[in-house]
Amino acid sequence: MRQALGKQMGFASIWLQIGGGGSAITGLLPFILIFVIFYFLLFLPSQRRQKQQQHMLANLKTGDRVVTTGGIRGTIVSLKDDCLHLRVPPQDIRLEIARNAVAGLLGEEGKKSA
Repeated sequence: MRQALGKQMGFASIWLQIGGGGSAITGLLPFILIFVIFYFLLFLPSQRRQKQQQHMLANLKTGDRVVTTGGIRGTIVSLKDDCLHLRVPPQDIRLEIARNAVAGLLGEEGKKSA
């Protein structure tokens, strides 16, 4: 009796290990679910931020107040294809920086404090 029970349990465990307990899609479902979660939580927001940054860089114009990735705040004096000239207070120093170095536009709060 004990041997028969042992054989049945042995066959059941072998059957489950082989994959008879579920289909292949059931085994891949957790990986697919993790990929979907990563896409919506990591990749999609990153792509949106990148598109917003590119749109902002494409729409820069003379007179805009900007802050660079290095923390320099200034007003755009002139634009070229891949660079721009900033006027930086307090002595109105002119700096030439790469267009990609602009981190963002300063809003109304930046104009009031400067």
